[in-house]
Amino acid sequence: MRQRYPIALMCRILDVSESGFHARKARPPCDRERENARLEIEILAAHQRTRETYSAKRLHHDLADHGVQATPYRVRTLRRKLGLRCKQKLKFKVTTDSKHNLPVAPNILTGNFLLMHLVKCGSVTSLIFLQMRAGCTLLE
Repeated sequence: MRQRYPIALMCRILDVSESGFHARKARPPCDRERENARLEIEILAAHQRTRETYSAKRLHHDLADHGVQATPYRVRTLRRKLGLRCKQKLKFKVTTDSKHNLPVAPNILTGNFLLMHLVKCGSVTSLIFLQMRAGCTLLE
């Protein structure tokens, strides 16, 4: 079980008076807190209405369309506080059509070709590599 500090000790540490501490606890929430509570309800409703797929920016535009005034930063902050995340699923996109009736080009790179590489050394050119099936042979 957690040990609780006496209120007098907490007030000394925080450098506030005990009467101010108790007055703050009894005080009603400020306008900003009440507005945030209302916005949290609006954001939750919009999040459900958009099937949980909208990001904070899109959600802000949706809220504006429904007459709710809030900045995108505030919507993002409250979404983070509520733990809301959008469910973005990437759709499968077919990139290859293998059932076409078009002619297929022949494979000219079957691996049975000679690779000659010329290197210029000053004014003399020399043939360095000649690749064959078995491997590379150095020619000079």
